[in-house]
Amino acid sequence: MKVACLWSGGKDSCLACWKAIAEGLDVCHLVNFISAESGRDSFHGVRRELICMQSEAVGIPLIQRETTWESYEKVYRGVMHELRGMGIDGLVTGDMDVVEHQRWVEGICSEFGLRALMPLWGLDSEEILRGFIGEGFEAIVVCLKADLFDGKWLGRKIDEQFITDLQDFRQNPDFHICGENGEYHTLVVDGPSFQKRISLTHGDKVWREGFGFFDIDRAKLTQKAKGNEKA
Repeated sequence: MKVACLWSGGKDSCLACWKAIAEGLDVCHLVNFISAESGRDSFHGVRRELICMQSEAVGIPLIQRETTWESYEKVYRGVMHELRGMGIDGLVTGDMDVVEHQRWVEGICSEFGLRALMPLWGLDSEEILRGFIGEGFEAIVVCLKADLFDGKWLGRKIDEQFITDLQDFRQNPDFHICGENGEYHTLVVDGPSFQKRISLTHGDKVWREGFGFFDIDRAKLTQKAKGNEKA
């Protein structure tokens, strides 16, 4: 089955893509939406160049489209139409438990004869995080809510200590340990699906409109040790 993967550059879409590959699906394209105003991922705030770098690192072609908040749904539908015309059968997403978004994605996919595939749906959120780490992926925090986290969390690696430290926030019943409510977002730089590693060489911590960003403006692809790459 030929599928495309909705790709934000973060841990959830990356893990969903990896699970789809492990299940034998043929992931032909990554799909990413960029803000026409900022030139960054529409939700994570990552520069478009880093998303392109990820596409090269995993060896899967990227379909990247510019949108505005007003045009997002129209552009999204246009890409679904494009995918169907390319013989793609389904769209893989990293959705976990937000029912409203699940229904929105499934509704649009069904309009174009695409199956909406959500490998992470209904799984325990903490186990998803541990599974991401256990599979050998590496990611860092690139965006966070300023009213929840201080600057020490920006650029932080997603590891077991990260999960331990997040437990303090779980006293708030609305806090989602995977960041599904926008608490934080990540950038994946390496993992079993990566043929090359993304090495970050410079970034600044920036605060605006209630959010903190680790704005990475310099990075490069580096070769991995032979035997560490997985298709």
